[in-house]
This record gives sequence, structure tokens and C-alpha cells, in this order.
Amino acid sequence: MSELKKYIFNTTFTTESGFELENPEVAYHTWGNLNKRKNNVVLVIHALTGNSNLEDWFSGFFDSSSPIDLEKDFVICMNIPGSCYGSVGPWSINPKSGKPYQGDFPIFTIRDIVRFQQLLLNELEITEVKLVLGGSMGGMVALEFAIMDDRIRKSCMVAMGKSHSPWAIGISETQRQALYADPIWNGGFYEHDNPPKNGLSAARAMAMLTYRTPQNYQEKFQRNVNSEKNIFEVESYLQYQGLKLVERFDALTYDRMTRSMDTHDISRDRESFEEVLGKLKTPVLVIGIDSDLLYPTYEQKELADLIPNAIYKEINSIYGHDAFLIEFGQINEALEEFLN
Repeated sequence: MSELKKYIFNTTFTTESGFELENPEVAYHTWGNLNKRKNNVVLVIHALTGNSNLEDWFSGFFDSSSPIDLEKDFVICMNIPGSCYGSVGPWSINPKSGKPYQGDFPIFTIRDIVRFQQLLLNELEITEVKLVLGGSMGGMVALEFAIMDDRIRKSCMVAMGKSHSPWAIGISETQRQALYADPIWNGGFYEHDNPPKNGLSAARAMAMLTYRTPQNYQEKFQRNVNSEKNIFEVESYLQYQGLKLVERFDALTYDRMTRSMDTHDISRDRESFEEVLGKLKTPVLVIGIDSDLLYPTYEQKELADLIPNAIYKEINSIYGHDAFLIEFGQINEALEEFLN
């Protein structure tokens, strides 16, 4: 077990949009020990509603099939800024006003997230990162890390592409519209103890349809009826998932994090995709999921084709996008082959 750690940076962090955050805080977890050369680091990036505790959502990383050896490796995962699990976010106190930022909190671009996480790597005096790994939003950050940080030795990114597609942006926007339609939303200025629960619950229900597959829903629910509620079991499931997220997550965080994902575009203010990725010399493992409706495999295949030293592997699963949080055996097998 690892305990949550926090670090307050003795600096001002400025986002790409020009928003200044004084002495921002980062929350993180670590496993294993940092060696004397500080080059045995495995950096893992969490996804949209995840957190820095890998044991909560990536348990397959810690079983016997994992190629990550905690006797030799130092694993670190940081809570992404803007999230609600300890790092600076919408409910952090703005030192200028003495009140939470709330709706004034900025959108962190994927590159902002990399620069923010680099601050902690620098404080820990990390000299090399032997592997950076992430799925979905985490994969976007992992890709930018490979481009922006010359300490990265190998990269693995799962279920994403070179940029956030119009399809994915559109799906995120429909979920945000659910947030905004909640009368409690008020532009992101609501009481922390009275959040827009209905809007967040509806957004999560929408998301759950894109995370899985029609085949999975058919197998799991068919047209069965929940006799207690007198509704279809699939309706009951989506309602449950919405309420479950409301208990542990925040609507403002959901808005800001989905907008962070929308900024993902490795060619923005750079050269073309081909030129940017063509210069990436580190070995890269790109993993696609054959049933992913949110980030179809053609995005991962295209990404692997554009990177000179990339390998593409495909996970076979009925679980759609969620497979990167379920099919640990296949992921670990691909990682083992890649790392060796």
C-alpha cells in the first residue's frame, strides 16, 4: 500500500492561457524505491476520473504478471491538476481572493499537465524515466511527455490518438451540456456541498455508453427488467453509475478535465503531425482496443505508423474503451515483450 503524498511548489505556475497559480500543490503516490542514480522511474498517468493511487484503478500493475518490478522500479503517479483528488484544482483557495477558484479555474492543456508534472520530477531530481505509461487521457499526456521531456526512455500509450478527434470532442461536449443544463451549475460557481448532481450523473451515464460496446450491453443486460424499480436493467445500471460518480467526483473537475482532453493536438503551434512524430526517436508501444468506440483502432495504428520506432499491439475485448482498465493480462503481456 502507498500513502498519498503532497508537495507545494515554491513557484508560480503559468498555464498556456496565461493564468498564474501561486505555489500550486501536487498530490501523488509512489511505490518502490528511487535508486541512487534516480533513473529507475516508471511514470504512470491516470485517466479522466482516475487518481494517483494506481492500486485503486490499475491493480493489474501489481500482480505477478506485471513486467514492472517494485523491487527494482520506482513507480510514481501524480494527480492531474484540475482534478479533485489533491492537486491544485477548482476548489483550491485562490490566494488573491481567499476563496476557491471555482469557475475561474483555468483549463490545463495536455502540455500544461506535462510541464506541471515535470516540476515534481525536477524536485525529486529524476534523471531518467525508463517508462511513461498512460491510457485514454493518460495516453495523451504520455505522448506529450515523450515529445517534451528528453528524460523519457520508453513510452506506452493506450486507446488515444495524435489529437482529440471531432467525434471525441463532440461526445465530451454533449456531457458538458448536461452539466450546464443543471440549474445548480451557475457557470461553475456553486456551493461545494450543493453540487449539480443531476448534471454530473447524466454526463456520466452518457459516457458509460461510449466506454463499453453494444455486445457487452447485450450480454450483460439483454432486455431484462429490474422488478424493484420497474425499469430496464440497463436503465438501472446507468442511473447507478451516474450516482456512483457523483459520490466521488466533482462537476467542475469533469468540465475542466474534458476540456483539457480537447486541447490534445501534438501539431498545435508546431510542425505537421508527420514532422513532429517523425522526430520522436524513443521506442514507443501503442496499444489499441479492437472494440473501442471512443478512440477507434485506426487512431492508434495511424499514431504507430507516424512514429519511427513504434510497435502497435491490439487488445481483443468486448469491453470497448474500458478494456484498458480491465484487460490487464493482455496489456502486461504486450508491455513485457516491449520492455524486454
